[in-house]
Parts: sequence; structure tokens; C-alpha cells
Amino acid sequence: MTGLFLSLCSLLPLKINHLLGSLIGQLLYLFNSDAKKVTTQNIAICLPDLSKIQQRELVKKALIETGKNLTESSRIWNQSFTDNSKYIRNFHGEQYLNSREKTILLVPHIGCWEITGRVLADNREVTFLYKPLKNQKQNDYLFLRRNKGNLTMASADHSGILKLQRALIKGQLIGILPDQDPGQDGGITAPFFNNPVNTMTLLVKLAKKHNAQVLMFWANRLDNGKGFDLNLEPLDLNLNSENLLEQVTLMNRTIEELVKRFPEQYMWSYRRFKSTHSYN
Repeated sequence: MTGLFLSLCSLLPLKINHLLGSLIGQLLYLFNSDAKKVTTQNIAICLPDLSKIQQRELVKKALIETGKNLTESSRIWNQSFTDNSKYIRNFHGEQYLNSREKTILLVPHIGCWEITGRVLADNREVTFLYKPLKNQKQNDYLFLRRNKGNLTMASADHSGILKLQRALIKGQLIGILPDQDPGQDGGITAPFFNNPVNTMTLLVKLAKKHNAQVLMFWANRLDNGKGFDLNLEPLDLNLNSENLLEQVTLMNRTIEELVKRFPEQYMWSYRRFKSTHSYN
């Protein structure tokens, strides 16, 4: 049933696709879904200065964007990289890719992260770190659609880290989505929106080891199904320092600032604070 629904979504023009996603998001809000509960709790944790009314408004907007993310992803997965590129209206900061430096892309879970690597992989080799899903059937479905052409997926384990390092050494781009719980061995506790949370250290360690530039990379979703803007911004994570916590805190802070720019497009439905908070 899920496969049939995703296949249907992949056939819809992007504007209609996003209208369907908006409807799904509104239903997630109206029926007190688990996504609504987690989104509500995360926004209360991260943005306590908002009034209760403002928080509720943001929860609704965020769930509508969550619905769009669900429906658009199927269309993106089932199209070629060249067709994906047709959705890009502007590419801000593309010149930073012309550097001869080794480059790591920091890709937060904001907007349409699924399209980021695919657009770049239309004409260059890119390796992205991914966390395998627990459901093997779903994992196989996604891997088949993500790992193709110039886009290589590296699992979040020892072999995947080695794959990332080999790609860096070859001068290829690598991408990491660092705003998710890395597990017991892959992170340290660092502040995120002034709350302690288990935070990935891999990106900072790889950047320091390989003397790589770090570029924050995201695709913000445009209104009315008009497509996406791609954005690259260089980050200073103070990699000359020996203080890993300071560097990881800087990484979290840059993600915070981006979230404040596009708060409704952040993936608030993820249990980001499960290492330090209980979710209802």
C-alpha cells in the first residue's frame, strides 16, 4: 500500500504533489498524530520564547512542510538526476565548489535534503553518509533509489566512514547530515538551542583530519510548487582548535541559525532530544 501511494506521488506534477503533501500535513495536525506530538515537544524545547499561540501556528506549518517532504521525496527518488535539477530555481554559493580544497557538505534536515546530493551528482561524484532504516524492505527501497550514478551512499558504520575518507582523498565531495542522534559511540553531549543533546562528532573529525573546507548545503522549498533554491555557505568551525566540544557546539550553532531562517521547514518530527528528554 505504501509503495502504491509513493508511486502515485511520483507521477504528480510538483505543484499538485505539494498540495497533496499539504493535505497530509493538515491531517497529521488535526488527528493528533505522533508526528504532531514530537513536533510540538521539540518546538517547545527549542523555541520557548514563542507564545503558545505562535508555537501552535509553527507546529501546523511545520507539519504541512513535513507532508510536502513526504510526497516530493517519492517524485525526486523516481526521477533522473537531470530531471531533479530542473526543479532548482537558484543556486546560491555554487562558486565555493570550485575550490581545490577537500570539501565536506554539512546538510541539515531542512527543506528538501533528498534533492541536494542528486543535483550535484548530475555532473560530479558525491558520497553521502546515511543511517540504515530498521525496516529492511524500506531500507532496500531507499538504497536502490539513492545509490545510483555518481551518487554513492555510505552506511553509518566503520566501512562507511572508510568510504567517506577514500572519497575525500580522491577529491570527491562528501555529504553528512549531522543533526541526528549518532548513537552511544558516535557523539558527545553539546548544546543545541541551549539544550544538551547527543551530537555527531564525525563531520568535525573528518574535516580536521583531512584539512577540508566545510560548506553548509540545503535546498529550501519554494511556495506554490515552484521548486527549490540550493544554497552553499562556508562555515568556520575553528578546526585549528584541539577542543572538540567547542567545534561541535559551533556546528550545532550554525544549524540553529539556519533553522531560525526557515523554522517551518526543519524536521521537527524527529526525536532529536531522545538522549536527554522523554517523549510523550
